[in-house]
Amino acid sequence: MTVQAWTFVMVGLSFAVYIGVAVWSRASSTSEFYVAAARVPPVLNGMATAADWMSAASFISMAGLIAFMGRDGSVYLMGWTGGYVLLALLIAPYFRKFGKYTVPDFVGDRYYWWVARVVAVICAIFISFTYVAGQMRGVGIVFSRFLNVDINQGVYIGMAIVFFYAVLGGMKGITYTQVAQYCVLIFAYLVPAIFISMMMTGIPIPQIGFGAELADGSGMYLLDRLDGLTDELGFGAYTDGRKGTLDVLSITAALMVGTAGLPHVIVRFYTVPKVRQARSSAGWALLFIALLYTTAPAVAAFARTNLLDTVSGTAYEDVPAWFTNWEATGLLVYDDLNGDGLIQNTGPASSIPNELTIDNDIMVLANPEIAGLPNWVVGLVAAGGLAAALSTAAGLLLVISTSVAHDLLKKTIWPSISERGELLTARIAAGIAVLVAGYFGIHPLGFVAQVVAFAFGLAAASFFPAIILGIFTKRTNKYGAVLGMIAGLTFTAWYIVYFKFAHPELNTAEHWWFGVSPEGIGIVGMMINFVVAIGVSAFTPPPPQEVQDLVEEIRVPRRAGSGHRVTA
Repeated sequence: MTVQAWTFVMVGLSFAVYIGVAVWSRASSTSEFYVAAARVPPVLNGMATAADWMSAASFISMAGLIAFMGRDGSVYLMGWTGGYVLLALLIAPYFRKFGKYTVPDFVGDRYYWWVARVVAVICAIFISFTYVAGQMRGVGIVFSRFLNVDINQGVYIGMAIVFFYAVLGGMKGITYTQVAQYCVLIFAYLVPAIFISMMMTGIPIPQIGFGAELADGSGMYLLDRLDGLTDELGFGAYTDGRKGTLDVLSITAALMVGTAGLPHVIVRFYTVPKVRQARSSAGWALLFIALLYTTAPAVAAFARTNLLDTVSGTAYEDVPAWFTNWEATGLLVYDDLNGDGLIQNTGPASSIPNELTIDNDIMVLANPEIAGLPNWVVGLVAAGGLAAALSTAAGLLLVISTSVAHDLLKKTIWPSISERGELLTARIAAGIAVLVAGYFGIHPLGFVAQVVAFAFGLAAASFFPAIILGIFTKRTNKYGAVLGMIAGLTFTAWYIVYFKFAHPELNTAEHWWFGVSPEGIGIVGMMINFVVAIGVSAFTPPPPQEVQDLVEEIRVPRRAGSGHRVTA
């Protein structure tokens, strides 16, 4: 069977499972729509959390970034993994004990002001749309290559699938669908990694093969081979870093604290019955996430080595089929600048001009083809990429619909709305959100992981300080929290827009403030948020006593095992 036929089979089967699960677990109440009625077992919630967490950026784009950035790409590994640990240990148990549906719900009640709730809703929607844009782009890339359709048409197909199970099933349907999606995506990620590790090093465990000798009898280690290839081609050693230390620290920190402020991940800790089970599901999720994240560096090294061995210096007329197939998508471009018919894939330090432009986002998807794996593996990877993108997109769309229906309408504008009316509004909001997300997928802000990094920066600059101060301090009041969120989000969004879109010609280290890139500026926005929130709170009246008592109750561990019923 051809690659396209296998892709139809793998994607078709997985989509049939997703839709079947969504129908079986469709929501019939607002509690089921928002938090799956808080009845999900910890192990299954851990799988769903991992699928929600490991988006198209993790599956499709992260290894591609590491493949081209080398050691500098480790900021994404450290930031996202460390951020999840921060979320699981520092925020999730306390947040779950508070017993509300959403981050805006927490902010609105903790800071006792409707304005705080509305600002939090705006932040949640802004962050979620930035994040979901990357997911829809990933869906379009997969469909474009493996189903031979236009990228835009691929986005439309993804929109239809997400619309069905997100709008119909709500959190209940999404949770059980994400369990299935996790199984698909982790199997799709590990199978080719294991095969390629065995082919290149003779070791079936990619994490070990990554640092092992090549099986070609040369006695050379894989990373030494890759360092030599990249040096010869003018890229610089793969294992050397080229980013400034401060920028590396800033990006890592922004991704970490941004993780802890992501609304679609935090809400997952409300889908279990008790606080103790929230802690347990966080541990399971970390285990499930680690399976992919510890494999990503190996996948990146395998893909880059095979690419350079296969393509560099090859005559264009002799390129393998995968090369021309990806050329057709526009994500791989060859321009014979010197007219010699050879493909020159070189870096800035080379005297030969680079003739090959490769989109970061194709490396994982093209990796099985580059390595010559069977066609069914290629189709499996396509299904895995879609599972990763669609699982996160669904979670983000639910955050948007919940923010509109529950936090904005029910809690602020129309408190007397019936449960049926609220559920209908949530579904309509999810449908509209799908359309907006599709637009951003067709008109992307950047490659997948880059767009996701922006979302993490915005979350770091807005939600993280409000959550931390709301849990661990009694003195932070509504004025400080609101002005802090506005200041942090506004600064970070302005910085990203200024350097990435308004003045891209200035997007270089010498023009960045303190040498911090737009991907890492969220950490500066976070500091601004903290300073404003603490400073304003110090010069304005303290919160009411009942709010201070509430903060004390959240932090006291003596009732940590009892949990609170989730209320609307």
